[in-house]
Amino acid sequence: MVDDNRRGDDERGPGEAYQMFVVMEDLLDKLKLLDYEEEVLAKHNMKALSRHYFASSAYMPSNPGEQFFMFTIIASWLINAAGRPFEQPQEYDDPNATVSNILSQLRAFGGLVDFPPSKLKAGSGEHVCYVLDRLAEEALKERVFSWRRPNYPTEEMEEESVMEDDAELTLSKVEDEMTEEPDDYEEENVMDLEALKSRTNQSETRLSSKPDNILESNMDAAEWNLEVERVLPQLKVTIRTDHKGYLDKLQEEIGKTLEKVGSREKYINNQLEHLIQDYRSAQSKLSEARECYQQGSGGVTERTRVLAEITEELEKVKQEMEEKGSSMSDGAPVVKIKQSLTKLKQEIVQMDIRIGVVEHTLLQAKLKEKSNMTRDMHATNIPEPAIGAY
Repeated sequence: MVDDNRRGDDERGPGEAYQMFVVMEDLLDKLKLLDYEEEVLAKHNMKALSRHYFASSAYMPSNPGEQFFMFTIIASWLINAAGRPFEQPQEYDDPNATVSNILSQLRAFGGLVDFPPSKLKAGSGEHVCYVLDRLAEEALKERVFSWRRPNYPTEEMEEESVMEDDAELTLSKVEDEMTEEPDDYEEENVMDLEALKSRTNQSETRLSSKPDNILESNMDAAEWNLEVERVLPQLKVTIRTDHKGYLDKLQEEIGKTLEKVGSREKYINNQLEHLIQDYRSAQSKLSEARECYQQGSGGVTERTRVLAEITEELEKVKQEMEEKGSSMSDGAPVVKIKQSLTKLKQEIVQMDIRIGVVEHTLLQAKLKEKSNMTRDMHATNIPEPAIGAY
């Protein structure tokens, strides 16, 4: 299980770069427990994942597009398996939106997200392994899965070696037989070493009490062979295994190995102490730079919004200026004014002609009336005016 608190940059050691390989192997075991071969691979016609598929390394081939698509497919399947509805992403969906949705679900499960979402767009690396491992754990919890103690296979007890030559027992054979256990049948028929020793001492005592003359055997050879065959099973010698001694020796070897590892670790730490200090200082500077970048990004975002508003207003002003400029450069109103003036001049000329005609007519009428009055004044008899003379 990946510890959420392990992600502090200041406390990470040099070997932390290889932790994602261990997490990836655990993740693959969890996916197999969740039966991802049938529910994901067979459904999407995909090949099985290697044990370091999502681990990022310069010595491993990578395909960011394929790995990111596989990451989104498995993440969506794990979220649904954990009991939360999640729509499966498509190949042409926006990667930023897909990653944001996956991280939102991870936060809902209580996962710690202290890295930028862009880390997941590569499709591999420790952050991808961390996200999938946390989602796999939630899916296992939803299916009420629990780890059990391993069942080790029982090894069959080897048969103890039989001493073919009961008169000679070498040290090498004793050491070989110390790791062997006698079975139940042979344990009943074997002779204890202490009893054999006591019998040997008794036989030596008896031999010492006999005279020094030459002894001759009068035993029949056939009876001797029968007796040998009868007592042969009892001539097996068993050396009981001293488990305590073996464990003491093993403990001593482990202690020496731990001392060597400890001394080597101290030596490596002393050699890499200045590099670790430089790394931590670089990490602190990086954190400060990230903080400054975030603050600067906030100001840039606000200024970008203001710039967009000003640009929009400027576009409106330019459009109005273009409309007014086009209307000012257009000669149609001037042509209309000239046409109106020409028409007005023509009408004035016509009015002047009409006025002249009317003035001439009035002048003739006045002159005619004046002549009539003069004539009437000189005439003795004034005739009645004719009706309708004018």
